[in-house]
Amino acid sequence: MPHVPTSVRLSASPAVAALPAVDWALGVLREAAASRAMDLRVEAAADAGTDPADGPSLVLASAQDVQHSGDGPHVPQQAESYALRVDAGPGDHPRITIAATDDRGFAYALTEVAERLAAGGPSAFRIGDSEVQRPHVPVRGILRAFSSVHEDSPWFHDRAFWTEYLDHLAGQRFNRFHLALGMGYNYGTGFESRTASDNYLCFPYPFLLDVPGWSVRAQGVPDSERDRNLEALAYVARETKRRGMSFQLGLWNHAYDYGYDSQHWYPILGIGPESHAEYSAAALRLLLERIPEIDGLTFRVHHEGGIHEEGHEHFWDTVFEAVSQVGRPIQIDMHSKGVDQALRDAVVKPNLHPVISAKYWAEHTGLPYHQTSIRQQELTPFTWPGMNREMTGVTDGERRFTRYGYADFLAEDRSIDLMFRVWPGTQKLLLWGDPAVAAGYGRLATLSGSLGVDYCEPLTFKGRRGTGEPGRRDPYVRDDLRLGTADWRKYRYTYVLWGRLLYDPETDPEVWRRLLREDYGPAAGEFEAALAVLSRALPLVTVVHGVSGANNHYSPEMYTDLAVSFWRQMTHYLYDTPEPRTWEGVSPFDPTLFYSVGRYCDDAVAGTLDARYTPLEVAAWLETMATDGDAATERAAGLADPDDPQTARTLIDLRVLVRLARFFAGKFRAAVAYALFARTRDVAHLEEAAHLLGQAHQAYGEIPGLVAGVYQDDLAFGSGAMERGTWKDRLMAMREDSYLLRLELQRARAVEPAAPPRVVQERDSRTVVACRFEAADRFVRGEPYAVRLHPETPVSRAVLRYRHLNQAEDVRSVEMTRVGNSFEAVVPGDYTATSFPLLYFAEVQADGEHPVLVPGLGDTLSDQPYVVVHSTGP
Repeated sequence: MPHVPTSVRLSASPAVAALPAVDWALGVLREAAASRAMDLRVEAAADAGTDPADGPSLVLASAQDVQHSGDGPHVPQQAESYALRVDAGPGDHPRITIAATDDRGFAYALTEVAERLAAGGPSAFRIGDSEVQRPHVPVRGILRAFSSVHEDSPWFHDRAFWTEYLDHLAGQRFNRFHLALGMGYNYGTGFESRTASDNYLCFPYPFLLDVPGWSVRAQGVPDSERDRNLEALAYVARETKRRGMSFQLGLWNHAYDYGYDSQHWYPILGIGPESHAEYSAAALRLLLERIPEIDGLTFRVHHEGGIHEEGHEHFWDTVFEAVSQVGRPIQIDMHSKGVDQALRDAVVKPNLHPVISAKYWAEHTGLPYHQTSIRQQELTPFTWPGMNREMTGVTDGERRFTRYGYADFLAEDRSIDLMFRVWPGTQKLLLWGDPAVAAGYGRLATLSGSLGVDYCEPLTFKGRRGTGEPGRRDPYVRDDLRLGTADWRKYRYTYVLWGRLLYDPETDPEVWRRLLREDYGPAAGEFEAALAVLSRALPLVTVVHGVSGANNHYSPEMYTDLAVSFWRQMTHYLYDTPEPRTWEGVSPFDPTLFYSVGRYCDDAVAGTLDARYTPLEVAAWLETMATDGDAATERAAGLADPDDPQTARTLIDLRVLVRLARFFAGKFRAAVAYALFARTRDVAHLEEAAHLLGQAHQAYGEIPGLVAGVYQDDLAFGSGAMERGTWKDRLMAMREDSYLLRLELQRARAVEPAAPPRVVQERDSRTVVACRFEAADRFVRGEPYAVRLHPETPVSRAVLRYRHLNQAEDVRSVEMTRVGNSFEAVVPGDYTATSFPLLYFAEVQADGEHPVLVPGLGDTLSDQPYVVVHSTGP
């Protein structure tokens, strides 16, 4: 019989072994060894090798020690990095040498060793193997929101939950955990302020602290409960830090009273406008003193966070000053919406490290690249009768373009760092898992030196705005599928992809395939394929069908229907979609890269299509995703254990995603056909629209049968109509749309005169033109910047398009001049006289072909469709 190793021996200096994150990671390694019936023996480096080896051995060495000794793997001199090398040790067992720059680097290496050991035993380490790991994205955060006293209090106070959950996050190389309080309500937004009820921990201080000298309290919260809340928060902060992650506390709301006729469940007593700033400052300073593990604070600094925007810098200056006086370095993360110069000036104080956090794709999850341009709605100041400019004048006025992207915060000479937040509007419930898109975020989240991302985790906002009920955080009703407070375990694969691929977009696929084999056994490969292609569908729909930037108004996952028919215009998307409020009028979130339905049909009829991706191309992509994903899903079903709960959860979600992809593909095609009818009066287009819309609705109509008895009938993520109910509740609106379209078809057949069909230049695919750009790596400010394009196949025309990395500006164009077989254009010197980087791309056309975009999105829709270039400096 082959010898079975019985131990893992690890040697490290006492200083390294005592690092908190290393101590935690050793515990993870000890559990992995135990799963293989092995002991972990930890010894000081000076005692290494005194006992005979009976299994693999590990040696931990600091990067400085390795550099001085010249023996061991080379480590990049970058935080959170490590190098690992496997040599032959005593008894021919593997000897694994780990060198790292810091405690996080050691923890990442040790948890990787633990995962390999648990998955494959000692044989997982082959003599001669080596790897060097360094982070690509500096900030890799997970945001968990407390939204409901009923649904979130159980996990908030459950220490077993925190142990397992934080272990998983740290093991996947997230380095920041953001616990968000008060994120669920938006102060001053009409309906929400009029219906505010569950205000537990929204204005958090009275729920956590008794501040000396102040008599502020939350009615209905006894002292013992308040103290228990503070103890729980302190525990979470300590345990986060112990695993090597930074702890970010999100204080998203400073509204103590939502006004109007809101019936707060826990009225805040003893505070008024005259004492608001001073109490908040005193309470926050005390909180930071009580919980020294708080590394950073996130504030929503525009009116939705409870502070009127006229003179808002006075309130925030008082609060920032109190944080500064705590006397330790603290990050101040200001949610970007409405941030103006007054706020940027107010945050400049000793001990504070200010950061602005922008939305990556509005309040949704889109494709990995950043918008080439933003919607016209974001560039136009917003006014309405009775507008309270004192409350919203900055956000809805001259700084409106800060709502849904990086705005003008990426100047090279900026004094405040920028990071991004990936919001949950697109997909909160269904399992997500696309390595290509996650790796794309890993490559592109650091645009122009941005720090990285916070990712709003699955189930964010469950039970928001008073809709939560005891025991309903877990969305399942089928007993065998329920997970209780461990509902996050369904999404372990999602966390693995985001964490590991943000850390390193080139991560070895074996990292996530280990988990897939653990969860799905022999069906792992098919589940990987199905999840990858189907998880791409809703982010694509989000980018192209930008019907609303707000997560509480729009979710393609459980879509509140917008009609194709002109005769059913609805008010739900009134404030965020221009007329006509049908599919024709919806702008993409990136109108430079994607056509809207209406603009596409205008150009198709006129024969002037440009290089933008068309709705028909998007429909074709979605159809391919549905076909490929459906096939992989059914192959997985044939290989998987039908009685396994995670298998059942995943199959149900995949089958829903197949129907959603088919639904949106059909809607895009039907909307195009309908808009063409409106322009040509060719009844054949209307007949096609009615047929395609019926197919789309048929696909959507299959979803209720898939989820009946599986998910709750009221999946409440808020109090609005689109945040409640389930898929079956959306069917009636769809039937009305189909009915009106059929009525219009009957009338058109009766009254439209027969006419020769007009030639329409439709386009549902494109021929890729391989090209290479040639340009200087950096531009000189104030001097012309030349860009040359080298096509690999004949091209008749090329247009250079460019913009400052400032979303408040429009994209410019210049015709490129042919130079031999290449093309050349120059960005003028007056345009390069800027502190902003430049982005550029090209529209290229071959004879007899439609124009195409270069470089484009790529096959997985995960590439950056433009080039970004920085200046040489002032």
